[in-house]
Amino acid sequence: MNLKRSFTISVSKIQILHSLIRYKSLTSSPVCKIEVPERLTVSHEALVKTGLADRCIAVPVREATDADILLVHSEEYLEAVKTTPYMTLEELMEFTLQHGDVYFHPNIYHCAKLAAGATLQLVDSVMTGKVRNGMALVRPPGHHSMRSAANGFCVFNNVAIAARYAKQKYGIKRVLIVDWDVHHGQGVQYCFEDDPSVLYFSWHRYEHQKFWPQLRDSDYDSVGKEKGAGFNINVPWNKVGMKNSDYLSVFCHVLLPIAYEFSPDLVLVCAGFDSAIGDPEGEMRASPDIFAHLTHLLMNLAGGKLCAVLEGGYNLTSLHQSVCQTVQTLLGDPAPRPANLDGPCTSALESLHCVRAAHKQYWSCLKHAGITRTLFFLMEKSAEEETWPEPPKRLAPPVSTALVLPEGVACPDGCKRFSSSEDPVIVNKLR
Repeated sequence: MNLKRSFTISVSKIQILHSLIRYKSLTSSPVCKIEVPERLTVSHEALVKTGLADRCIAVPVREATDADILLVHSEEYLEAVKTTPYMTLEELMEFTLQHGDVYFHPNIYHCAKLAAGATLQLVDSVMTGKVRNGMALVRPPGHHSMRSAANGFCVFNNVAIAARYAKQKYGIKRVLIVDWDVHHGQGVQYCFEDDPSVLYFSWHRYEHQKFWPQLRDSDYDSVGKEKGAGFNINVPWNKVGMKNSDYLSVFCHVLLPIAYEFSPDLVLVCAGFDSAIGDPEGEMRASPDIFAHLTHLLMNLAGGKLCAVLEGGYNLTSLHQSVCQTVQTLLGDPAPRPANLDGPCTSALESLHCVRAAHKQYWSCLKHAGITRTLFFLMEKSAEEETWPEPPKRLAPPVSTALVLPEGVACPDGCKRFSSSEDPVIVNKLR
């Protein structure tokens, strides 16, 4: 009987944290100034301050091997990245120009191997039953990197590597990848667009192809190719300011019905929190506590086998709040009461209906169901700096597991024995 409820690959081991933050942009490029080491440090500090880190299990983090990386990336690309620790600043800048919206640092190859390796350690722990779920706090992120190119701050595609690793090592048949980052994870899409064993879902700021990465392939009618048709779900946000209701409506009316029909063996989350309020990239208005609800809904799939991996998130306040909300839900705490649910906006409904229409031919759950269309009006966005309240304190009820043991069986470590008139009972106190 597995008595461990939840787990996070945490950066509580200081040497790991220091390794992952030991790179930053060496130039004054405005494009790259937001991807900073503080993204990890503030998230870790918040987990410690709230007591969540103490409730998590940390496992040793390893570097991804060449074989791991080659599950997704080409050998030529890997060999090129291997040379970056020995480049001069000028050579690094020249190498950077060969890729899109990314920067290279002498330590980034080491960090990228750690990020991918930490993700795989998380998958191992979940798939072997040591833990039920977890979150990997890593950088650089991964969902934009492609087979032979770095892109969008991403060097190696952590989640794509993890999906192929899990299929290869554990023989699982179906993997669901949920990408709630505000940017489209084109690297993940291109990796699996012809693969019916991987269902990829992404919502992303799109604005009719005006927002980065400005790809036609990011629109709702890009549904996958050949045998993978229907297994690539894109929900384009064509306006900024999407709120809690918009996010939940897409989950309830698009993702979850399809996900239950798909019936995954493992759920991987590209957990980008630039989709939260206050983020300069996303310009959305969903509060951090919405990620508690999204996480909770996904935990009902795949027998609870869920691995969340940090992607974007560039407002240091909403980032650490969102990370804490996600981790606390993975630990089994009840989600907070939903707030500000005033219904999806018109633009969100339009995208939702387009996605359902595009996928109707592929999924039985979409063939007959309909949605009542209700119009809501978005308030004009204030020019002032966005503010939002601190997420409410969440109840962490004590959890224990009772187990009846046969006569003569020793009480396991960490458990307390209670005598009864008939059978010995032990109670494992998890908190």
